[in-house]
Amino acid sequence: MALALTVRPTARLRRLPPVLAVVAVVALLALPLAPGDGGGAHPADVLSAPVVLYCALRLVRDRRRPLSRTAAVVLGLPVLGLAVAAVGAVSPGAGLAGLGRYLQVFVLVPAAVLLLLRDRRDVRLLTWSMVGLALWQGAVGVHQYVTATGASYQGERIRAVGTFGPQDVMGMATVVSLGLVCAVGLALGRTPVRQRLFAAGCALALLLPLALSFSRGAWIATAVTCAAQLLLAGVRRALAVGAVVVAAAVVLVGGFGVGTAMLQERVGSITRVTDAPDQSVTDRYTMWAAAAGMWRERPLTGVGLKGFPEHRDAHASLALSSGSETDGAGAGYRRQPLLSPHNMYLLVLAEQGLLGLLCLAGSWLALLVLGLRGLRAVRLERGAVPDCAFVACGLLVWQLTDFAYADIGGPSTVLTAVCFGLAAWWAFGSRTQEVAGR
Repeated sequence: MALALTVRPTARLRRLPPVLAVVAVVALLALPLAPGDGGGAHPADVLSAPVVLYCALRLVRDRRRPLSRTAAVVLGLPVLGLAVAAVGAVSPGAGLAGLGRYLQVFVLVPAAVLLLLRDRRDVRLLTWSMVGLALWQGAVGVHQYVTATGASYQGERIRAVGTFGPQDVMGMATVVSLGLVCAVGLALGRTPVRQRLFAAGCALALLLPLALSFSRGAWIATAVTCAAQLLLAGVRRALAVGAVVVAAAVVLVGGFGVGTAMLQERVGSITRVTDAPDQSVTDRYTMWAAAAGMWRERPLTGVGLKGFPEHRDAHASLALSSGSETDGAGAGYRRQPLLSPHNMYLLVLAEQGLLGLLCLAGSWLALLVLGLRGLRAVRLERGAVPDCAFVACGLLVWQLTDFAYADIGGPSTVLTAVCFGLAAWWAFGSRTQEVAGR
């Protein structure tokens, strides 16, 4: 009798979907950081290592072939460029740290997500967890704006940063954007009407905290991605949904009051590259030029992983400021050094050279091509595209667009790894299931 009682809980645990391990990583991003805590690993990053180990142990126990040949080549392609760049790093410690981070984000965690996802129900569970995280962070951000307890922006503490603090002003914007993309994907799929309406409502609700993040890069990436998702769903649906979004945006902006002028100024600054740009735009383009200079110095292999900060001053012009100022959201005034170009493609080009960029970007492009090809194949086979396809392709498009304005760094980076894992599942792991109608 005692043995039976002991076995039953174990059997129940085994019946739980393995993807819950990844959902736990997403859930940990809801935890607030200590005020002023700008360093150290976030609990979500820490948990990602046991998730990879758990996936490996499952493969050993089940004696499964881990990945198809195509998946292994595509996901393993970045390792070549990373290994060469790690050898050329300024120090062995910097090389190992950079290698570990890149492997975590672009190889190990995506492969683990791919292998832990069993079917579309698991994908929906993970997707809804990302939407839930976005709603939570967005609610915190809106509260910060309303109560003037957010990060400092133009002298007022109104910038929505969620629980990530002023040292990671892009954290909430990233989480909310990805949640919005997930919600749009769920709303476009062939699922029950109630679920689609709820997902559409979540997407509309997330527009407000996204606007209050004052993140130009997140705005651009989200607009491009949602437009792509709508076009993939059909031109008629794209026009209809576009009209609804425009109407909702007018209502939201009309209710901002003083925030309207700030949002208009922020939107207008996107196009002011040479005509009186603000200091943040000047810094961004100055660092882009510095990254390009590093690449020209070592075009094939770059300056080595974690090498951008060491070589920045030798290639940056005097227009670069000494750092960005952060304040508010529970933390005191702080000046942060500018240690990356805020462009993933230029960062890879500077630190890993053409070899690294071709390996990483080649892996990403292969995922995108295979994902879009799978979406087209399912449409031709079944006449309808599942929500998982819109979600996976949308998340990948968002990442590749956002990489033109941002790079990896901060607690929200672990979500980048999850997004690549979802894209890999659709590109490699779902084809047979979808065509079979499972």
